Amino acid sequence: MVERIIVGRLNTNCYIYSRWKKECVIIDPGGDYEKIISHMVGKNLTPRGIILTHGHLDHVSALGKIIDYYVEQEIHLDIAAHEDDAIFFGSGAREIHEEAFQQMGIDGKALFQEMYKPIPDIDLFLEEGKSVFDCDLRVIHTPGHTKGSVCLYSEESDMLFSGDTLFFEGVGRTDLFGGDSQALFRSINEKLMPLPDRTRVFPGHGPLTTIERERGYNPYVQ
Repeated sequence: MVERIIVGRLNTNCYIYSRWKKECVIIDPGGDYEKIISHMVGKNLTPRGIILTHGHLDHVSALGKIIDYYVEQEIHLDIAAHEDDAIFFGSGAREIHEEAFQQMGIDGKALFQEMYKPIPDIDLFLEEGKSVFDCDLRVIHTPGHTKGSVCLYSEESDMLFSGDTLFFEGVGRTDLFGGDSQALFRSINEKLMPLPDRTRVFPGHGPLTTIERERGYNPYVQ
């Protein structure tokens, strides 16, 4: 089961992924924590943990509120992200996030003030090729959008959660802290395009797509 919840001012795709009857994992809770929690309660699902495809604020800003809610239910949730994006988490992360939004000018400063919530530390570091939270999602490290960007691939289900690495006929921006356009293109062409054509792609923003479509129509794919 995959369910998409569009959250936050930047319309981030938060995903609820489950291969179990009563449990799931939350991927990229970027805002609107009440909406995410309401969905979980309505479906009678308990999360095993939270996975972040990268550390940008529009993908992590609901973390603290979700963690707090489940603490009250006496449920501890681990936060899993790549070590190379650790700078976006914890007590020292505010300055990094604020700097990114400042590049957007006055509108960016106002948006930052509206969106920012304290970001907890990472509990588990995601590693290339390893599964996470005892499920079938395997980590593919895809630096470029950020140094620690990852995609999550299920070979069994022909699914890829691509974060902001790969979009429908597009890719994530590389002009923010840790961005590297050449690294992004290598990640996409060397690690994602070899996946089977039938692989369904669930991106961090925008509509779903497939590897076959992106190989044929995405201008950033060689």
